[in-house]
Amino acid sequence: MTRTLVRGGHVLTMDPALGDLPTGDVLVEDGTIVAVAPSLEVTDAEVIDASGHLVLPGLVDTHRHTWQSLVRGICGDWTLGDYYFGIRLAISPAYTADDVRLGALDALNAGVTTLLDFSHCNNTPDHSDAAVLGLRDTGIRAAFCYGFFESSPEATRFGEHSARLADYHRIADTYFPTDDGLLTLGVSLSELFGLPWDRTVAELAAARERRALIVNHTGCVWGSVLTGGVRELDALDLLGPDMVHVHCNTLDDAEWEALARSGGKVSISVETELNMGMGRPVFERCRRHGLAPTLSADVISLNSGDLWHELRFGLGWTRWEGTDAVNLAGAMPEAVTTTAKEAMAWSTVNAADALGLGDRIGSLTPGKRADLQLVGGGAVEQHPRIDPYATLVFQATAADVRTVLVDGRVVKRDGVLTGVDLPRLTADADTAAAAILGRVRDAGRALPGTPTGAFEALEPIARGFHDEAVRAAKARR
Repeated sequence: MTRTLVRGGHVLTMDPALGDLPTGDVLVEDGTIVAVAPSLEVTDAEVIDASGHLVLPGLVDTHRHTWQSLVRGICGDWTLGDYYFGIRLAISPAYTADDVRLGALDALNAGVTTLLDFSHCNNTPDHSDAAVLGLRDTGIRAAFCYGFFESSPEATRFGEHSARLADYHRIADTYFPTDDGLLTLGVSLSELFGLPWDRTVAELAAARERRALIVNHTGCVWGSVLTGGVRELDALDLLGPDMVHVHCNTLDDAEWEALARSGGKVSISVETELNMGMGRPVFERCRRHGLAPTLSADVISLNSGDLWHELRFGLGWTRWEGTDAVNLAGAMPEAVTTTAKEAMAWSTVNAADALGLGDRIGSLTPGKRADLQLVGGGAVEQHPRIDPYATLVFQATAADVRTVLVDGRVVKRDGVLTGVDLPRLTADADTAAAAILGRVRDAGRALPGTPTGAFEALEPIARGFHDEAVRAAKARR
């Protein structure tokens, strides 16, 4: 038995029954939290000194395109259309299998111990394997959500859609014989009405055959049926509590009611949505319909790989949205609408539940797996620490994440990722990125390269696929 005692930190359990311990200990045995108390008399354990630190659950990211870490920041001035044509149709085809392996270390470094990897750079079966192995090799906890998206529709290296379904089942058989490991199986749906309706139904069937988590880009393209489909899925009884709906900016009340009725989950990508013109982040819509918000870093080709930024952006947004009407009426609000502690739930307990892992992670509760982090130490922005939740949401950075454990194993200690040659890793990332962009240029692609009227040209095709779904829904009735 391996035992670790995290001693003397300010423990934020995110468990209402346990609360916060201004000074507390957390005992871990064989990857499981077995005790949390103000003081534990333990002599036969490795001791991690947490004095001067906040001890809290690892953060959970409910939607991340991990493979995009190699083109970090390239989308800084791109719209959603630029992203689709630049990243999804120009850069993705230039990725080799080795290129999709990097990315999860970025999350661990920032205290993100679990992520939903929306993996839609599966250009070949080798890419699929590499994406899983890249997660496994870092030791992160993740839902690997296999994406069926075809990045090279005119020159596929995969073949028919049925070949992708077969490869998904191969991946499931090879790497996911059980669902109790660090990696769990999921499916990333192709954008609804971006392909014939029967293929969407086939992707859903493949996911549910394996009892896999399902994630979908939902309601994020204005003035188009693309990424719609909530009504049609609802009419065909294809919604469910196993689905994470990302963005949801364009949904109307009837669609929100369908999501709530189905038990679906919602992932909000605040930085992406505000910067790429996707509309209002949907915190208020979640509140109105009784859905628990969660957060995602989404595209590292634009955003930071940590969730501290998302928490900060998200809390600022939801407070503004909650007081805007008061300001416009010529008054000042009497209180903020959402507290920093409530915001921390978005990326801990809420997010764990969204991934179907609420019984394993999300709080420092005895019996759960030991995914936790120590934040603080001697950094100037961590002192004084008057309100620990405000310090985390408004002051913390990835550099303040000093020690991280996943399943009881230390993956970052005293500010340094364990077992990682960082100079070599960063040099390899720079080299790989240059090679990817060189292949894009060699293919004659300009970036972002969005054709004039591109979305308008796609709309008649999407309408045709939409009409297929409507006919299927009517036939069901």
